[in-house]
Amino acid sequence: MTDFAPISPANLADRRRWLRRQRRLRALRALWRSLLVCGLAGGTIWVTTLPIWVIRHPSQIQIEGNELLSTQTVQSLLPIAYPQSLLTLQPQTIAQQLETQSPIENAIVTRHLFPPSLTVRVKERHPVALIYPVNASPVASQPAAASQVGVLDAEGTWTPLESYTSLNQPFTLPTLRVIGTPSDYEAHWKELYQVLTQSPVKVTEVNWQDPGNLILTTELGVVHFGPYSSRFAIQLRTLDQMRYITEKTGSEQIIYIDLKNPATPLVQTVQPSTGAPSEAVESDPTDVDQ
Repeated sequence: MTDFAPISPANLADRRRWLRRQRRLRALRALWRSLLVCGLAGGTIWVTTLPIWVIRHPSQIQIEGNELLSTQTVQSLLPIAYPQSLLTLQPQTIAQQLETQSPIENAIVTRHLFPPSLTVRVKERHPVALIYPVNASPVASQPAAASQVGVLDAEGTWTPLESYTSLNQPFTLPTLRVIGTPSDYEAHWKELYQVLTQSPVKVTEVNWQDPGNLILTTELGVVHFGPYSSRFAIQLRTLDQMRYITEKTGSEQIIYIDLKNPATPLVQTVQPSTGAPSEAVESDPTDVDQ
């Protein structure tokens, strides 16, 4: 069995004094670290609250990504009370409030201390069509009440027209008109609009009042397509091949073109003598020499 040498009282006292010194040193180091952190934090707050770190004027806010809205319009939509300290500005809150403005789909706000400024990058909603409620009478110069008329972007997002017209800046209305209930076309709009933009036939109105019969007003006249389906692109190509009909018959004699079956299109014309509708005439869109 190992024998341990006895520890003298003097050695024990020295050991206790050494441990007390180590504890005091650790406490002093912790205190200095706390004072340093507090000093840096206080210094940062003091520096950022100096008068030079303040947004005093919209000219200190750079707007990026805007095409439809002017820089001044976007700046006017920012929820900032001038002058305002950069430290009190909350970029995420500003971005969220901007996105509640219908013409703006997405916003990113970044603060800069050198020099004190903000950068606001926006993604706008570009309207591609005017939307009229069912039974409205769209007139380019005087559309229906602004509270009833809306606009659609290419993705199918509906926005009140007044969200754009109330911005007090020039705004060009889309030339394409859509009539119908949004629930009838919102699931198909994105696909339909892509097909329209690729078609050589100019379309000025999409009438979706009857989901069972999509009616387009085109440069060749009124065209009935039946219910919207995956054949829509084929129907438009068939319509493009029928340009000879208006050249031969005259657009004023055509009441409408029926393309519900693109393989056997029909043309409803006016009787020359009475002006009443005549029997629909079947047309072969591949026979361009008729």
